[in-house]
Amino acid sequence: MKAFVNGTILIGTGEEIKSGTVLINQSKIIGIGTDLTIPAEAEIIDVSGKYITPGLIDVHTHLGVFSEGLGQAGHDFNETTDAATPYIRAIDGINPFDRGFEDARMSGVTTVQIMPGSANVIGGEMSIVKTVGTVVDEMIVQSPSGMKAAFGENPKKVHGGKGKLPVTRMGVASLFRQQFMKAQDYKKTIEAGEARNRDLGLEQLVKVLKKEIPLRAHAHRADDIATLLRLIKEFEIEATIEHCTEGHLITSYIAKHNVRVSVGPTMTSRTKQELNNKGWHTLVELEKHGIPFSITTDHPVVTIDHLITSAITAVKFGLSEEAALRAITIRAAEHLGIENQVGSLEDGKDADIVIWSDHPFTAQAVVEKTFINGQCVYNE
Repeated sequence: MKAFVNGTILIGTGEEIKSGTVLINQSKIIGIGTDLTIPAEAEIIDVSGKYITPGLIDVHTHLGVFSEGLGQAGHDFNETTDAATPYIRAIDGINPFDRGFEDARMSGVTTVQIMPGSANVIGGEMSIVKTVGTVVDEMIVQSPSGMKAAFGENPKKVHGGKGKLPVTRMGVASLFRQQFMKAQDYKKTIEAGEARNRDLGLEQLVKVLKKEIPLRAHAHRADDIATLLRLIKEFEIEATIEHCTEGHLITSYIAKHNVRVSVGPTMTSRTKQELNNKGWHTLVELEKHGIPFSITTDHPVVTIDHLITSAITAVKFGLSEEAALRAITIRAAEHLGIENQVGSLEDGKDADIVIWSDHPFTAQAVVEKTFINGQCVYNE
């Protein structure tokens, strides 16, 4: 049992408690406030003058499947042998010894979603993990946590460049429809008890049709976002918009749909046409229209240690401080569907806690300690 006392607590939901206490027992938070009775057996950790936040969450990464510094040997995120690979699973490619996990802990990031890349129209299943461990099976929070899809330039370039479908955006949408129509037929055979030969890819797409997992779709340009929203309605599936770079151009339209959005990596350069309208204004417009959003680094496109930097920069360009913190804590947890477990400092949630030397949105603030499930995993 540990008691963090005398710190300024940023709950993650917008609430702030000054000179407060966070009490944890083993892996869970069991109390938070200013007048807690601290059990005699608790280890007291005085954090006077410091700030306490929930562990940060990045909803869209390639940690462990795209390792920095290894070249092609570390590229386990894009199975480019086909434009539709719903049968693959990111969990089978995650290397827990990727240096990025250490960088995450050092920067207060305790939970990440790891997904296949965006080379394919259908990319495969993804997983949510804590950022500490040596065996991925012991790091899992939820697996699978979604099915990857990608619209626009990436699948066109990778497969169209070989003269294969899809060469155009029309081809991207048609291939998506073909795959989900096959999955609809496969679902009917299963329900009728007529399925004979199992198909791993179709089985995993059926999970999306049954709303057991959401589709998580890479879409930068406004027209690609509109295509995604059209297909969501057509197949009656749940989905999140990943990147949403031009979301600010059609915020009123997005707001009509029940979707969550992840935005980023905004700190990267404009490396392709789809990023021409990239900017922090996207987040500001989404906030104005009440569209729930998270901030992502898309690690290693922008490295995971810059998740907090991204939030700070967004504030400098007009995003409210409260929205920026929520975008990497409770809103991120809601995006992933794990808000009952992580994302804020509340009773019963995982003891994922970060101790900062100053307010985390100040330039001089550093992470002094990171706790995951109540265990110290980084100590400056």
